[in-house]
Amino acid sequence: MSGLTFRKRAEPDQRLDLSILTPGHLAKLDLSEIAALPIGTTKQLVTVGDIFALSGNDPAMIRLEGGSERFDRIGEAMDGGAIHVDGDAGWRIGRLMRGGRLTVTGSVGGLAGSGMSGGFLSIGGDTGDFLGGPMAGEMVGMRGGAIRVGGSAGTRAADRMRRGTIVVDGAVGENAGSRMIAGTLVVGGLARGAPGRLMKRGTLVLCGGAERLTPTFLDNGPADLLILKLMAEEFAAGDIGGVPFDGAPMRRIGGDTAVLGKGEIFLPLS
Repeated sequence: MSGLTFRKRAEPDQRLDLSILTPGHLAKLDLSEIAALPIGTTKQLVTVGDIFALSGNDPAMIRLEGGSERFDRIGEAMDGGAIHVDGDAGWRIGRLMRGGRLTVTGSVGGLAGSGMSGGFLSIGGDTGDFLGGPMAGEMVGMRGGAIRVGGSAGTRAADRMRRGTIVVDGAVGENAGSRMIAGTLVVGGLARGAPGRLMKRGTLVLCGGAERLTPTFLDNGPADLLILKLMAEEFAAGDIGGVPFDGAPMRRIGGDTAVLGKGEIFLPLS
């Protein structure tokens, strides 16, 4: 069997809802049934077959050849299998993901990995705001799983994060880790704004430093912790891969004491 492949015919003239294109949804459909699925978001009917040329027969391995920033909700609520996107994608990529592997080689919009509880999301380029965060009105963001971003992330990455791991190789926008409940966020570049604002628990490893911290964080001084070395080794051996710290001593900052105050931020020693 060969993976189910969707080859983009042309750039769509409207945003598309591709949440139906997951291994679980397509498992019992043949190619003609898949081609007839509606994916448009306006009054103009758009089907899968209008946008993609289909081939292959294994829905457990889905491949989108040719991306677009108008391809929204790819991998939403997927619970197994694999989806590979060759190019860019839109917003809500991997939202509510429970299992499987979702890979996007390009950049994506906001709310990537929002509310995900399992699986692995890999983004080769940049991502928009609220990476792993909640949608408006939701009390919890990411609840499990892992995200790796090869580029930079927008504002409020890991907002209200409860569990899981996010690694961003580049910089992050303002207030990463805000209202964090638990989990781990690793940032290779500069963390802009005031990272960790109102975090209750959780760990931020800010390898490129922070623009500033709120006065409700307390400097605990240099920390030579075995856990940092173990974390780096575990990440390197798993799906996440190598991280921009090696377990060497870092400065530990505790807080946010404006709330529960059991979170921690690790910064490079200066």
